[in-house]
Parts: sequence; C-alpha cells; structure tokens
Amino acid sequence: MTIGTNHDAPRVPPHPTLTDYYEDEGSHHPYLTRIFDETASHYDGIVGFMSFGSGAWYRRHALRRAGLAEGMKVLDVAVGTGAVARAAVGIVGPSGSIVGLDPSRGMLAQASKALRIPLLQGIAEELPCRAAAFDFLSMGYALRHVSELRQTFGEFFRVLRPGGTLLILDFARPRSRVGLAMGRFYLNRAVPWMARLGSGSQEAQLLVRYCWDTVENLVPTETILEAVTDCGFQEARHATRFGVLSEYVARRP
Repeated sequence: MTIGTNHDAPRVPPHPTLTDYYEDEGSHHPYLTRIFDETASHYDGIVGFMSFGSGAWYRRHALRRAGLAEGMKVLDVAVGTGAVARAAVGIVGPSGSIVGLDPSRGMLAQASKALRIPLLQGIAEELPCRAAAFDFLSMGYALRHVSELRQTFGEFFRVLRPGGTLLILDFARPRSRVGLAMGRFYLNRAVPWMARLGSGSQEAQLLVRYCWDTVENLVPTETILEAVTDCGFQEARHATRFGVLSEYVARRP
C-alpha cells in the first residue's frame, strides 16, 4: 500500500484536457481561477438551477452519512461560496471548527459574507495546511477541477488525522443513454441559457457548459476509488444518489 503521493505512478487527471476552454494543463488552473473569479457573484444562483434548489438539505444529509459530528475539525477544500461549509457549521457546532480553502479570490470574498471561519487561498494539490490537522475533509463538486487525482488524494491523506474521514461530493456521469441525453440537454443547453438570462453574464453560461463537459468526460468511478486507495485510504466506497450525484467516502488509517 502506498502512503501519500507516489511520484513514480502515472498521472491520473480527472478528465482529458478540454481544449475548447484552455490550451493545456499548464493553463488549466489559471483558466479556472479566472472564470470562477468572474462568476462568483452569480454562482449560488447557478448551483440553484443545477440542483433544482435541493442542495442545502442534501449536503447536510451527505455530511452526516459520512460521519461528520459535533466537535470535529473540518477542512472544506474548494469552499467556493461556502455551501458545504455552511451545512457543516450546523453539525460541528461551537465546539468544532471549519477552515475553508479555494484558489479563487472571488469565491473566497463571497464565502466571507456568509461564514465566520478562517478562509485560505490555495489549491487541492498543494494544501497550505500542516499534517494531521483535521478530523474530516470535504470537497464539494470540485474534484473534476483538479489537475491530478493521486497528488490531490495524497494531500488529503497528509492533512487528515489517523481515523479521519474524506468525503467528496460531485456530479455523476449518467450511465444510461437516456440519462446522458437528458444531462446534455439540461446541463449543456437549458441551464447555461438560464444562467446567462439570470445573471447577464456570458462567463456564467460558459462555466455551466464547462462543468457539464467535465462531468461527461470524467474518469470512471473505479479509477477514482483506485487512486484514493493508492494514496493509503481504507474503506473507500462510492454511492450514487438520485442518479446524478456521487458521494465518495474513505477513512485514513
């Protein structure tokens, strides 16, 4: 079993390079930071369209299912505007603590309006946190945006305490032809149009299309679970909710 990142292992990106949006992997992070900065003020509305307004109760239930409890110390990676962190605050209570991290200054500015927690700027592949500092690490709808899975999971392993829990929430690629066709219509056509109409932002429309393309091109679930296990996690498991949402849970031994 490999503990942490194995630098000799082949790279495992979450999806191929999407040249409709950025030229190569070197321009991937700058592209994402720019588009999330520019759409931060519209982001909650976009997520509302994508989740039919069901996101808040689902996030609370997912956190509890994974074992989040009162008094835990949490790192929320890719905190965005704070959707997952807000749900976690109500669970860990005053005896717990939450730190949010995101590469986008725009997203962190939005999160700071709703959350009274420490907010750090950084990327999942190089967490600016000490080792074994957290009981629980969450990542909501952002695994598709990292550059390499093993490096990311190696960092998650490093900052979790022994016995700590990893929870990753994301969209699932529909398995059936009908589901895929419906996803393409809704997330690649309808929601981008609604995002543009509701925000007046062309970048918001582009962001939704980019997000769908990352979902459609995401590596198989088995590849993600293998990368999690390769980095030393145990009891790694995956569940699909409502046919369109993925939950990955694992434990640091």
